[in-house]
Order: sequence, then structure tokens, then C-alpha cells
Amino acid sequence: MSYTNLHSHIVFSTKNRRAMLIGRIMEQLLPYAGGIIRNLDGTMLAANGPEDHLHILATLPPTIAPSDFIRDIKANTSKWIHKTFPEMATFCWQDGYAAFSVSHSIVPRVVDYIYNQQEHHKKTTFEEELIALLNLHEIQFDNRYIKT
Repeated sequence: MSYTNLHSHIVFSTKNRRAMLIGRIMEQLLPYAGGIIRNLDGTMLAANGPEDHLHILATLPPTIAPSDFIRDIKANTSKWIHKTFPEMATFCWQDGYAAFSVSHSIVPRVVDYIYNQQEHHKKTTFEEELIALLNLHEIQFDNRYIKT
């Protein structure tokens, strides 16, 4: 028997960080993403974001690589947005993502952080937030890939 508890804080943005996740799009996108995650045998613990990027805290199954898990979320949500909102024909996610392992003991803090994204981004840009997360997790990065 194998036992896992693999929590990941996943962050990805719209192409060129365009403010496209507004109003009913975001309202409907979050539960749809939760359904994709369930179909991948994961559990969405929290999801939210401002108009240009998305944060997801999910428990990943041990049977799929995080890159494949995130690829499936991005591909399926993009297709769904195009189908559900024909006026969003130009919508796409930016290449890449950030994913951070989360200890079970701090899941409640990460959930709060994700649900407070709109307030958080009144003071902090996406770039500042991403750099802070990368630094917190001691991930080396190239500034050329932080900007749009």
C-alpha cells in the first residue's frame, strides 16, 4: 500500500498577462477547473486570482507528473473558455507555470492567501508576487522570464 499527501500551490498567467479573467468568466472557471482536477484524481483545495493569473492549491495524485497535471488543467480550461465564451477567441494561458510543494501544516495559510488575491494585488504586482514566491521556495530564476 502507498500513502501520499501531495499538496501543490500552482500559479499560471494569461498570455502576456492580459486582464481577461473577469466577472462571470472567473466565477465559472474556478468550478470547472475543480472538475478537471477531480477527473485527474486530484482535489482542489482553493482557487482564485485577479484578472491576469490563477492560483490553485490542489492535492495531486501520485500517478501523474505535476507538469502533466498542470498541462491538462491549462489545456482543458482554455478549450472550455473558447467554447463557453465565444468572445474570448484570443484567450490563452502563458507558457509555463510555477508550482510549489506545500506542507499539510500550512495548507490553511495558503488557502487564505489564495482567497485574498484581489486584496493582495491592490498592493503587489504579479511579478513582485512571483519573485517573492520563488525566493521563499529558494528557486533560482532568470528575470527575463518573469516579465511578460
